[in-house]
Amino acid sequence: MATGCTKSLQGESPNPEMKLLLVLTFLLTINVLCATPPRPNFVLIMVDDLGIGDVGCYGNKTLRTPNIDRLAAEGAKLTQHIAASPLCTPSRAAFMTGRYPVRSGMAAESIFGAFIFSASSGGLPENEITFAEILKMEGYSTGLIGKWHLGLNREKRNDFYHHPLNHGFDYFYGTTVTHLRDCIPGNGSVFLAGAAGFLKQTFVIACITFFTLIFLNYIGIIQIHWKVFGYVLLCIIIFVVPVVLFFWNFRNLNCFLLRNHKVIQQPLIYENLTQRMTNEAVNFILGNQNKPFLLFMSYIQVHTALYASAKFREKSKHGIYGDAVEEVDWSIGEILDVLNRNKLQEATVIYFTSDNGAHLEEISSSGEIHGGCNGIFKGGKATNWEGGIRVPGLLYWPGVVKPKTIINEPTSNMDIFPTVVKLSGAAVPQDRIIDGLDLMPLIQRESVTSEHEFLFHYCNAYLNAVRWNQRNSSSIWKAFFFSPIFYPEESEGCFNSHVCPCFGHLITQYDPPLLFDLSKDPGEKNPLTPHTEPNFYNILRTIEEATMNHRRSIPVTDNQLSVKNVIWKPWLQACCSSWLEFCYCDYDEENWSWIDPPKYKNK
Repeated sequence: MATGCTKSLQGESPNPEMKLLLVLTFLLTINVLCATPPRPNFVLIMVDDLGIGDVGCYGNKTLRTPNIDRLAAEGAKLTQHIAASPLCTPSRAAFMTGRYPVRSGMAAESIFGAFIFSASSGGLPENEITFAEILKMEGYSTGLIGKWHLGLNREKRNDFYHHPLNHGFDYFYGTTVTHLRDCIPGNGSVFLAGAAGFLKQTFVIACITFFTLIFLNYIGIIQIHWKVFGYVLLCIIIFVVPVVLFFWNFRNLNCFLLRNHKVIQQPLIYENLTQRMTNEAVNFILGNQNKPFLLFMSYIQVHTALYASAKFREKSKHGIYGDAVEEVDWSIGEILDVLNRNKLQEATVIYFTSDNGAHLEEISSSGEIHGGCNGIFKGGKATNWEGGIRVPGLLYWPGVVKPKTIINEPTSNMDIFPTVVKLSGAAVPQDRIIDGLDLMPLIQRESVTSEHEFLFHYCNAYLNAVRWNQRNSSSIWKAFFFSPIFYPEESEGCFNSHVCPCFGHLITQYDPPLLFDLSKDPGEKNPLTPHTEPNFYNILRTIEEATMNHRRSIPVTDNQLSVKNVIWKPWLQACCSSWLEFCYCDYDEENWSWIDPPKYKNK
């Protein structure tokens, strides 16, 4: 039979059915050989306020971060990875959209650089496109676990205008606003002293004014009807009482946990919160392992108030801050483990970073340091010194990204947007400026130079500094237009105001700008002068020209962090029960199973 079949094929013309079969076989073979690789899954990990010097792969010798270090050892490490802003809200807006936050109105012109109240009306505008929206349209399941910090409601308390589910995510488990000391009893308050001072001052002024008017009216210098005094007193009560009640109940009103649109725990209970988040991440991966997924794991740690589960408490060499970092590392290990057990590792891109540098001014009332380490870099969170914006950046993709790849070129957290979009098979939006650039050519060594010739560093909405990655040169120039005045003077933070300001009498303006060569002075200790740098003025002229071109590209847009958009609005307040019950509820099911932490060896 076999010989006869061969003879027939050699000696006779194949019939039409056989021709069709051969053509289909040929096309199928070509399709298999030339097929586009399957679209990868994505696990994007962001830790809150983690310093670049807090993890082993960036030089820390005393904190135990074996799982984070594994991502670096088996993947790519970005040594000059830059957050688009040194503060939470604008940095996260840039990360989600691939655009400088000033383009979307997510950069403040006032002292409020980030959302601090859940019942604010500002948030990420609906016309901004996130990578989650694009991947959802491409058929991905999208989940966000942890901190959002880009708004909740706009006009009423259940419109969810700025909610993650309105920006491309299918599933959300976490908090919509930043975590503060006030959220955990016994950890003090970020702004209670300031609020108390303001209320005391207001009360004194109101009393002096009130009794002065009574006296002047009594002696006949002015004539005021007694009802006016009543109206003034009523206005004072109407203003003061809600403010007092709000700060008295801040924890209940501002610190709560959501699952999708539902408040499931108010106030938020932090005991085992990282374990609960880890359990949610594992369940999301398992529930979507047979289709492409995007998981944004946005840890609430290590922003203050700090917390750690019982099995991690007092285990590190750096107090509660170190305990929190090591618990986050454990959680990342659990995510890596579930990917490995389900044979998803080679099909999953993992990215690890922090939203900004460590917060140096975080010191407890007992004097314990609650902020992290920014390594050799100057400054910290809320400043555009390198310590405030240079963050860890790791990319792990077995089989695609070679182990121990090190990229020393400037990159940005905005680069994740086009990188993820392109790897998913989608197109990067062409109807707007995308400031981020695809990371894969650098990481796969198709390019040796970053396409970021200039990076612009904003302090809120104010252009603070510019980085120039000069072509055909090893120099990386950085020019400062202003910088905050540190207090105490010998420190590297603003310990008198908790975060450094961006305008006013507490900054120093520079004319000409302060210039550094980061390739020789990464710690920004020795500003250049015309005497120490022959091309001083030429460098500044090039940077000024780039700055003018950049400014022309910034549109006029509604500021989402204006005072009116940031202040607390009672009608937007999320409340899972009633005001009489102080909005208390606890519907979060504690159905996770505890996995023992690893037995670390002392370093």
